[in-house]
Amino acid sequence: MTTTLRFDALLRLIDERSAAFRAAVASAPDLDVRVPTCPEWTLFDLVQHLGERRRFWADVVAAGPATAPPAGSATKDAPVAPREPEALSAWLAESTELMLDALREAGPDRGCWTWWGSSQSPQTCGAVARHQLQEIMVHAYDAQITVGAPQPLPDEAALDGVEDFLFTCCATPSAWPHKPATIDFRATEGRSWRLSLSADGAHSIRLATPGTAADEGPDTAGASARGAAGELVLFIYGRIPADSVELDGDRQLFDLLRAWEPEE
Repeated sequence: MTTTLRFDALLRLIDERSAAFRAAVASAPDLDVRVPTCPEWTLFDLVQHLGERRRFWADVVAAGPATAPPAGSATKDAPVAPREPEALSAWLAESTELMLDALREAGPDRGCWTWWGSSQSPQTCGAVARHQLQEIMVHAYDAQITVGAPQPLPDEAALDGVEDFLFTCCATPSAWPHKPATIDFRATEGRSWRLSLSADGAHSIRLATPGTAADEGPDTAGASARGAAGELVLFIYGRIPADSVELDGDRQLFDLLRAWEPEE
């Protein structure tokens, strides 16, 4: 894979991961159980968060190009998340479908407000779909691990997820407050990226495939993380411990990156 997922694939995977999330929640004997990967939340809190945010993004996408999110959020007058399990599942499915309908109507190239205005990702509905897939995929894992049935992340979504994290969540013109550094992320599926951190901010690039003629590449990075794409996604979002992937170089750089809060 050398390009981002097609828009139709993003929508399909959003639907699939949402169904996986609902299936995990439906198998839980108690909605008040704590989520190990989000210990401040119960499973009900996680469902409520996911549903409300899908309704919010449905509203954002439907509003089109804007410099701020709509003043009247879709969550304002929306039905609250019910406590009864079947009704809760239906509410969550409706929340996801509202967002998917808005994305289908808008198409991938239409502009809309996003919180990542200064990143390397565009302010388009396609970029929203890409990032929403990652949020839903990671939270589906949260729900699965809560009920003791974690599943591997889908390969195609996970590969796109590493890049989305680097291009959307990390990229910023805000100055890196530490010594300049580079961090490589290498997926065992054969795709790699480099994150460069300096006073000019954070910028990510794709690296050439190892072993190819183009792999003359930049010099060795200050730190690197290597693993299956799904493992890298779960690591960078703090869902699995550092020893779940292969880390080389200055491991403190990963701690500094997680603690960094760039100025808007």
